[in-house]
Amino acid sequence: MSMVGVIGLGQMGIGMVETLIREGFEVIATDLDPDRRAAAEKLGAQVVENIAAVCIATDQVVLSLPEARHVEAVVTGPGGIMESNRAGMLVMDATTSEPAMSQQLASVMAEAGHGFLDTPVSGGPTGANSGSLAIMVGGAEADFERARPVLEAMSAKLIHIGPSGAGNVVKLVNNLMTASHVVISAEAALLAKKAGVDPKILFDVVNASSGRSLISEVVFPPHVLTGTFDFGFSAALMRKDVRLAMALAAATETPANVTALVGTIWADSADKLAADADYTAVAGDIIDQA
Repeated sequence: MSMVGVIGLGQMGIGMVETLIREGFEVIATDLDPDRRAAAEKLGAQVVENIAAVCIATDQVVLSLPEARHVEAVVTGPGGIMESNRAGMLVMDATTSEPAMSQQLASVMAEAGHGFLDTPVSGGPTGANSGSLAIMVGGAEADFERARPVLEAMSAKLIHIGPSGAGNVVKLVNNLMTASHVVISAEAALLAKKAGVDPKILFDVVNASSGRSLISEVVFPPHVLTGTFDFGFSAALMRKDVRLAMALAAATETPANVTALVGTIWADSADKLAADADYTAVAGDIIDQA
């Protein structure tokens, strides 16, 4: 039985732990939060207090962290993976990170004889728990093949996009589209409501028609129209992802007229929505304008 390390036990990381154990892997896990470590232990993972202990036990590690700066600290910072001095480490970074950071870390690790893949995921906590994530991978082919058993265990769709950073590019574009769909769907609900049509009926029809999307089908009926706003992804993380996607558009000199408006809406949402509010709550604010 292969052992895999998981560093970062938020909603996505803990779901990955559950799936990997169910798929027959031994898991050794850590997080700064002792409550998150306890949750992983209840699932059957071996939990430790630091990264060094993870690296002693295994040479394959999945990261699920909030931002690129956290990835950099875990990989190259004091007490990080590079300091473990274990030969042939392979890092699979599931964080929605920055392409340039992934390229930098992949280069540093390759020079030291290690592998680094950017492996961002889509599917939310439900996908992590069920092993049905879409995983988009950037990095060397040999590292991808070595990581394949772990990544396949967590995914319904696994694609090697290209070189280091390519997985991050696709994930940022995906999340920018998601953020746009949320705004568009919310404005559609507002329009229907102001015109005297129940938004629930609107989406019953839309979801059998050409205007449907995953947001309108999977997110809005249970998480927005019910007023629960409990999908499980924070507003702060979505704002971060949109900001990174817009920065990528600027860096590549890509026209982004429509998504620039979406970016402004999400940036402005910080005035009303706390960092830990669910990202679907931005739709509630739009619909409440009726």
